[in-house]
Amino acid sequence: MRKGLFWGWLAASAAIVSAVPAAAQIQVDINGGVSAPMPIAIPKMPTPATANTAAGDTASLGARVAEVVTADLKNSGLFNPLGPNALNPVAYQQVTAPDFPYWSTTGAQALVQGFVQANGDGTLTVGCYLYDIFAKNELARQGFVVGPGDWRRAAHKCADTVYKRLTGEGPYFDSKVVYVSESGPKNNRVKRLAIMDQDGANHRFLTNGQSIVLTPRFAPNQQMIVYMTYANKQPRIYVYNQGSGATRQVVSQPYMTFSPRFSPDGRYIVFSMAVNGNTDIYRVPSSGGEPQRLTTSPGIDTSASYSPDGSKIVFESDRSGTQQLYVMNADGSNQNRISFGSGRYATPVWSPRGDLIAFTKIGGGFNVGVIAPDGSGEKILTNGWQDEGPSWSPNGRVIMFFRTARGSGKADIWSVDLTGVNERPIPTPLDGSDPGWGPLLP
Repeated sequence: MRKGLFWGWLAASAAIVSAVPAAAQIQVDINGGVSAPMPIAIPKMPTPATANTAAGDTASLGARVAEVVTADLKNSGLFNPLGPNALNPVAYQQVTAPDFPYWSTTGAQALVQGFVQANGDGTLTVGCYLYDIFAKNELARQGFVVGPGDWRRAAHKCADTVYKRLTGEGPYFDSKVVYVSESGPKNNRVKRLAIMDQDGANHRFLTNGQSIVLTPRFAPNQQMIVYMTYANKQPRIYVYNQGSGATRQVVSQPYMTFSPRFSPDGRYIVFSMAVNGNTDIYRVPSSGGEPQRLTTSPGIDTSASYSPDGSKIVFESDRSGTQQLYVMNADGSNQNRISFGSGRYATPVWSPRGDLIAFTKIGGGFNVGVIAPDGSGEKILTNGWQDEGPSWSPNGRVIMFFRTARGSGKADIWSVDLTGVNERPIPTPLDGSDPGWGPLLP
């Protein structure tokens, strides 16, 4: 996707507001969850001239782009959008000259307008403008040049522009999730690798289900996915190449290997290996090679996750008698326990921001929580029967996890934000588990 200012005569007809006085700025309270969402108007995006594309005509795409932007902002829990079907249509000339008297009657504080234009080379330009209705100010503008098949990405990037400007948080809508798609009876589940946009769209299967797969995780470049599979009835770690569809085994040793994850720079894969009755954490170059053992304590050490700067690793271990969280340096030195609450702690994963570690809390059920790397500030975010396997959004604001229904064994993917208030299901064609949220797309 090519991104940048692409405005032609539009650039000449609207002044870019480079700074807005602090007193006039509007901003979303990111700590309020759904308690005080900002009302925001998002009308259909017009087109300068209706043209047919491989994804539909530009007039229809303008409505669909607005609908995706509306859904993204609504799902964040921080906005209360007035969507395109509830608002007057916008003329193309009004995109850069909003009818502020009309918009002030809608009750919205902010306005998202834009356009969809077909280009001579077969691409689309999607324009995105954000306005403060009461101050009558333009707050942001972006233009995205995409192929017709990527119109949803342009919509997600527009929503990210709005989200970032009004919350001060990093973007996360233009991202993908890899997960385990499940089907079949409880005692004979078919588990396939699958990938989708963060909102459940553009879903596709990556494996055929002939072998069980678990814990898929993206490489930083998003081209590779590491996961554990029972191919040949042996638990082994494999890497899947999205471009070619090829797979390769990561470690050649004849032992059970599982719980893999890439380092932030993509150079290493950290994983667990069970050798002679003891399970420890190892790392290996992502291209393959000899594994390096990082832990040596008796018991089970697993679920390793790097800090975003790659200097530390959080993991779970039962060396104290129950599953607890530990942090160590990336070379295995200076191992320290950080969890001391009641119950057990599992599946830790470090936030992309570095400030928190998400985990599964086990005790009277399974729930997802967060804790600081030094063990302070523990907070439980969910209250399901079996919620587990957290994975962070690219901006460290939202956590995706999977919830298993009591008795049936059916699992679904959910998300919750750091307030613990905005919890919602993520649509998937079949049951879903083990989500791995990828970085922001390039």
